[in-house]
Amino acid sequence: MAMGRPRAFDVSEALDKALVVFWRKGYEGASLSDLTAAMGINPPSLYACFGNKEGLFRRALDRYEEMQGCYIEEALAAPTAREAVERLLCQSAKLQCEEGHPQGCLLVTAGLSGGEESSAIREELAERRKASETDIKKRLERAKKEGDLPKDANPAALARYISTIMRGMSVQAASGATAKELKQVAEMAMKVWPE
Repeated sequence: MAMGRPRAFDVSEALDKALVVFWRKGYEGASLSDLTAAMGINPPSLYACFGNKEGLFRRALDRYEEMQGCYIEEALAAPTAREAVERLLCQSAKLQCEEGHPQGCLLVTAGLSGGEESSAIREELAERRKASETDIKKRLERAKKEGDLPKDANPAALARYISTIMRGMSVQAASGATAKELKQVAEMAMKVWPE
């Protein structure tokens, strides 16, 4: 059996470049020519390696979560639920505005709009956002069982609230809000913490 030619590009590096294009332009806004130009490859190479634009986007999402998502797990490991959520919100505020990459969260900004043809992508983004909300909810349920949250606390509603704050901070960051401004949002959100 004849073997194909080896890839003439670094897949990991190309994926990082595609990630930035998707982060800046969203799924629909990123054209194949934008992607291949940024990645330094031609369309046949993109298709051979990633299948299609949707396959590339899904791989870029995985890469994004590897790079940016670990802070959620680290924050939720804090000893108290309040400390976990405070860390989560403050770290989110910081990451949303870090230099060196587009502002905001890719899981939010890439799916804010789109036509019918990208409905599967919007569903994928919603599922990934829901997964982080579920992680928060599980941490809060554990806190309630351990007596770290009041008996009348609603972990599901509290997790939804925290997720909503984080997603809102993403939109604000993409619109130019500073890390300092978003930290103030995080501090304000913590004022409603159940006692």
